[in-house]
Amino acid sequence: MLRKVYYFKYLLTIFVSVICLVPCLSSSAVLLDRVVAVVNKEVITWSELYKMMESEATDQVNALDEQERLKVFKDNEAVFLEKLIDVRLQIQEAKRLGIDISPHEVNEAIENIKKKYSLTDEALKESLKKEGLTFEEYKGRLGEQLLISQFMNQQIRNKVVVSDEEVEKYIKSNQLLSEGETYRIRQILLKKPKDETEKKGTEEKASLIMQKLKAGEDFSSLAKEYSEDPSAKQGGDLGDIKQSLMAKEFIDILDKMKPGEFSDPFWTERGLHIITLDEKIAKKKMNELKEDVKKQLAEERFLEKYKGWIKGLREQARIEIRL
Repeated sequence: MLRKVYYFKYLLTIFVSVICLVPCLSSSAVLLDRVVAVVNKEVITWSELYKMMESEATDQVNALDEQERLKVFKDNEAVFLEKLIDVRLQIQEAKRLGIDISPHEVNEAIENIKKKYSLTDEALKESLKKEGLTFEEYKGRLGEQLLISQFMNQQIRNKVVVSDEEVEKYIKSNQLLSEGETYRIRQILLKKPKDETEKKGTEEKASLIMQKLKAGEDFSSLAKEYSEDPSAKQGGDLGDIKQSLMAKEFIDILDKMKPGEFSDPFWTERGLHIITLDEKIAKKKMNELKEDVKKQLAEERFLEKYKGWIKGLREQARIEIRL
């Protein structure tokens, strides 16, 4: 998915038109640079491919030693080469249709990035240096990103239409309006005793926990110590839960709580609970919900059209793979 958004890290690395080899690769690898694909008479080199893989590598891959990292790259060459071919096809098609990005637009984008991340010229250049890029190389890649974004908007995104009727149908079919509020809560659960003789002991333990809470002890720490729920390891964190998915006992308690408060112990079929409310997220208003759904449907439609469009470009192109 290609959006016109100027994420600094993304724009530094997504396009790979450099000729130089990846700095971190071994000296023996440098001697092996070669053409790995030809796209309508335009070549893609091994070094370009590896530069792309290095720039998109996860932290786990980057933590590997050089030989292990190169093995991971080798195993994924084909997948990344396909991505690189798609990028090259889009740039070629945009240029064929006469779409162009002016130096002013590139400079404006750079200024927006500097402003967004509070970067000086020196800080930006230092970041580029760490990425193995010169400022001119960066401007070239940024220009390509802007070119493709503009091209995608003209050819696909601006032609995607989602009607109000489609939005209303989606909302109705997915019962989005009945979900109500969303709560982020933590809990301490003492499992339901096997018989009545153990019930008193469970309630006494809950009473002890309540005393500690009222004395100011941390809820998460107490959850890790006392809770018998799998969430204990996360300090009792249950994440965001929609009201429509909650048991009535929880809803009745939460309706009376404010963020930061903790409840008195209460029973359910699972056992004795003590909960704290971290956050209450209000149910979205109708106009906000419609807008979110419209964006979601438009994005899904865009991706569907984009895949078909890329497929068409590939069918018309002369592509030779030399891996």
